[in-house]
Order: sequence, then structure tokens, then C-alpha cells
Amino acid sequence: MRHVLKLCAVVCLAGMGQADCGYAQTAGSDAFYQLGPDSLRQEGVPHGEVLGPFTLPSEAYEGTQHTYSVYVPAQYREDKPCSLMIFNDGHAFLAEQGSARATNVIDNLLHRREIPTMIAVFINPGRTPDQPEPSASEWGDRTTNRPTEYNSLDDRYARVIVDELLPELYAQFNISKEAQDHGIGGCSSGAIAAFTVAWHRPDQFSKVLSTVGSFTNIRGGHEYADIVLKSEKKPIRVYLQDGRNDNRGQRRGGQYDPKWDWFLQNVRLMQALTEKGYDVNYNWSIGTHGLKSGGVLLPEMMRWLWRDHAVSTDVNDRIERSFHEAAIQESAVAR
Repeated sequence: MRHVLKLCAVVCLAGMGQADCGYAQTAGSDAFYQLGPDSLRQEGVPHGEVLGPFTLPSEAYEGTQHTYSVYVPAQYREDKPCSLMIFNDGHAFLAEQGSARATNVIDNLLHRREIPTMIAVFINPGRTPDQPEPSASEWGDRTTNRPTEYNSLDDRYARVIVDELLPELYAQFNISKEAQDHGIGGCSSGAIAAFTVAWHRPDQFSKVLSTVGSFTNIRGGHEYADIVLKSEKKPIRVYLQDGRNDNRGQRRGGQYDPKWDWFLQNVRLMQALTEKGYDVNYNWSIGTHGLKSGGVLLPEMMRWLWRDHAVSTDVNDRIERSFHEAAIQESAVAR
């Protein structure tokens, strides 16, 4: 164990300047985080359909476009408004063999009625038509508009989501338009981007899921803790996850800069949210900067964020007391 911890420290220090989840890292402490049953495809659990990818031209960032895919669970019904969950860096959360496998998580939790029926949208960072799509090996910091969109604290990316993406989704699906039914999440820069969307548009998004969020001085994200303390409380619920072996502020030349300490800044934000009375939860692992430990926690994060969805307490409600089957099967049970 002592040798493993020493290796973790070496790996962590070697990658301190790296700011996104796409960088390859030696497993180290991340090797202890393995996906559980709720993140894996389970026999007998209905599986939905991934639609897309679709291309969305952007007005907020002129000359760029966003690629997104939509997951429609088997329980979705066109005659009932459903909830909405958006994942930034969508390719990472959608990947069938990735570290998050969000569609499996949604399937398993929805089957047991632990979350409401929801459409999930996986949106990638914006790019120009001649730039490559982000991938597991390159999340787009070097090749797309990701650094600007995700790390800036202004409302431009919120405009992409609210003014450009939501109208497209409303036109295709029966999605509730209430903020309490909308969540958004991401990893690293995608996590701070999710927080920024909800911060600017709490009238549209009430739930934020953040794994190893880049609340650091990439573009002023370290200021969020102070901004939260100085601002009126907003109606948003936040789950923060980070690891003690995340990038810890070692800059070139070996100088420590707390503004670049991911773990410190996540803890500071949690403390600020707590002090202001926000509905906030958090988990501090020993993981590094990546989706590994956060991906394992995704089922719990989703359960907590969506815990207040409507339920029936009618003892004679056979549907409420059964597994949430595919829409066609459930209609048959109701009859």
C-alpha cells in the first residue's frame, strides 16, 4: 500500500498542469474504483434508444456547432411530460464502455423508480465544422471551443443550452418546462460549465452534478466560492465530487498556487454553498483528475439529485409498487 501511495503522488505531481479529464493518467488510487451493478446493463431491465448524433449550429458562439445525442428510455411516453438531464462532454458519459455509462445508470434507477422518467442529452463542446469531434483521448481542449465555453463564467454557454438546445428538445419530445425537472452535469471543465448554466439560469435548471469540477483559475472559476457568498441564494441543488489526488496546484517551477488546487477549490465551494443554505451534497474520494471515481458515484449522485420526484402513496396503486417497465408493458398492467 505504501508503494501505491508513493506512485499516486508521483503521478499526481507529474500531471498538475493538466486541466481536463481527457489526459491519460496512471491508475494509481483510481484502480480502487470499479463500476457497480447500477452502472452495468442488467438482465430484465428495459433499455431505451440513443437518437442522433444531431448537429446544432450556434449563435452564441458564431461559426461553431454542437453535436449531441438523446437517450430516450423505454419508459418514455409521448402523453406524459418527462424530466431532463443534460451531460456536458457528452461523449464521455454516453460511452458504452466508459467510466460513467450514464444510460445504464438511468435504466437501472428508473426501473426501480428511484429517479423519474427522463430524457438524457449528451452534448459535446462546440467546434467549427473543420475541427474534430471530441473523443476519449482528446476531450477538445486543444481542438475545439471547450476551454472558452466551459471555463468562462459568463452566460454564453447557458444561452447555448437554454436558447439553442432546449427549443430543439421541446419540439421533439414531451419534456417538462419546469426548472425543478431539469438537471445538468459534467466532469472537470464540463462540471463548472454545468454549474455556470444553473447559476445564470436557475429558472431553467435546478440540479447540478459535478465531478472533479474545474473551479480553478483557468478563467476565474476559483472565484465562485466568493461569488456564492456575496450573492442571493438561488434555487439550485448541487452534488460535488472530487478526489484528494486531483490536480493540487503545483505550477511550473514547483510553486504551489491555491487558485489551481482543484480539491481545495471544490471544498471551498462546498463550504460556501453550505454557509448560504444551499441543498448541497459532496463526496471526497482519493481519486485523481478524471471520471473514474466520479463515474462510480454517478448512481448515488443521480438518486440524491432527483430524490424528490413525485410518488404515489396509494396502497392499491399496483403500478407504483411494481418495477417501472417499458411504457407499452406498463399500460397493459394499468388496464
